[in-house]
Formats: sequence, structure tokens, C-alpha cells
Amino acid sequence: MPSNPMESVTISAVKDYLLGLQDRICSKLESIDGKAKFITDAWERDEGGSGRSRVITHGAVFEKGGVNFSHVFGSRLPPSASATRPELAGRSFQAMGVSLVIHPDNPFVPTSHANFRFFVAEKEGEEPVWWFGGGYDLTPYYGFDDDCRHWHRTARDACSPFGPDLYPRFKKECDEYFFLKHRAEPRGIGGLFFDDFNEPGFASSFAMAQALGDSYLEAYCPIVERRRATPYSDHHKHFQAYRRGRYVEFNLVYDRGTLFGLQSGVGRIESILMSLPPVVRWDYNWKPEPGSEEAKLYSDYLRFRDWA
Repeated sequence: MPSNPMESVTISAVKDYLLGLQDRICSKLESIDGKAKFITDAWERDEGGSGRSRVITHGAVFEKGGVNFSHVFGSRLPPSASATRPELAGRSFQAMGVSLVIHPDNPFVPTSHANFRFFVAEKEGEEPVWWFGGGYDLTPYYGFDDDCRHWHRTARDACSPFGPDLYPRFKKECDEYFFLKHRAEPRGIGGLFFDDFNEPGFASSFAMAQALGDSYLEAYCPIVERRRATPYSDHHKHFQAYRRGRYVEFNLVYDRGTLFGLQSGVGRIESILMSLPPVVRWDYNWKPEPGSEEAKLYSDYLRFRDWA
């Protein structure tokens, strides 16, 4: 635990906010679904961690979704975490966050992902090293301009009180991060992504993280309500399952949170892999028919655009 008493209060405030954010997101998504409820799995590990995993399945709207809170800690960071940050070597650490992925049943409702996290590394006699990270991104299977504009404008408005440079900066970081290099393809239409954020000091950094965390439901829920009743066919579900394969590829190959959880030794495997969709396809050398709705996803939406 932190040696600085003021840092102890700070860490407690971040944890309280994240737990409250998990509660609010689950409550709102349950109200939208109207059928299924999140089940809660509270867990604790002797070797360094605890959390609350919440999962919803087989709902009227959400085929599968998870909203997890975790708080993990350890006496020494893994080499992978300190390889490019030598100031972290030999430090104990704490990492806490809310991470969520929502996979709707209807292929016309996009998958959404968000996470908001706080990291602090400590060493006796030295100042703590801390930062915030997170953001959210949207992965449509069938694109709609109105949805993309709403998503990005909500993100922009959440950033704007903290400076005009943040939204374009975080959007660019999101576009670059959620990119499957082996496919040369964006995962979706992007959103916000930030990491190692501490430059304006703790109070301002925490306020910004809260504003972005609070804006997730504002960004996502209107899109869900707008598309949830769109008629769809087996063809649409097939394409949804195919595109979900890209989601799996990204999470297992590139996602920093997944890799940290697996490499640190303090992650909980069920919670780490909660983000994977329930049904996925990989069809060999498949390509969409020219001029189809599926082809339009690639030509009009899976590219970098200024949606705001």
C-alpha cells in the first residue's frame, strides 16, 4: 500500500469512483435490456488482487456483456512493464480499473468497449509514479453516419472542458491503437484512447478521467436504442460473427490490458477473457460482395475519418 498518507486518500477516491461507475453502467444497461440481469462474481486472490466481475448473457438486447472492476497489486512489476520505463524497475504497484465490452445480439447494434484505469508504482523514499488511462471505442458491423457522428461528438464534448487539444489527440491515439497491423485494418470507428496521462497534475487528471467515464453511457445508449429493433437475417448474423473474429484477434494479440493481466501473474483469467464474444467465425479468404452492405463497412467506415 502507499507510504504517503495523501496518496492513500487519493487512491481511495479513485477506487470509489470506479466502483460507482461500474454500478451505474450495469444499472443503465439492465434497464435497456429489460430481460436479463448482470450476475456479480466477487473475487479475491491471496497473491494480490480482488474485484467484481459482472456479466450479462442471453438478454433481449445484449447477447453477452461484461463490466468488470479489478484492483490488483504486487511487490514487483513484470519485466515487460518496466522494459521501456526504467524508473518503474523494482517498484511495487497497484492497478485498478473498470473494463467493459458489450456484444449486442442485433448485428445492427455495434459492439462497444470502454475502460478507465489508474496505475501507481511505489518505492520507499521516492515519489509515487502514477497515471490514468483508458477511453472507449465503437465497433459497428453495419455502419450508420448518424451513429458515428453522435459517438464522436459526445467524446469531443466530454474532452472540451479540459482543453481543445485533447479530443483530436485522444482520437488519433485511439485510431492508432485499435488498429490490426497484421490486417492493415482499423478495429472499428475509434473514439478516445489515452495512456500514461498525468501531465496536468492529479486533480485535473482525475477530473478528466471522470468526465470521460461518465460520458460513455451518453455516447452508447442512444445508438443502442436507435438500432435495437432493426430487422435482421441469418446473413447479417453470419457477418457479425465473422467481424467478431477481428475483435478476438486484437484482444489476444495487441490489447495492453489483456497482455498485462496475463503476464503480470495477478490477473484473473475469467475476467481477462470476459471480453471475448460468445460466437465467432473465421472464414478462409472471405471477401464481401462488391456494392453490398458488408462492403460498405470496409469502404466507408473502417478508415480514419473526422466524424465530429
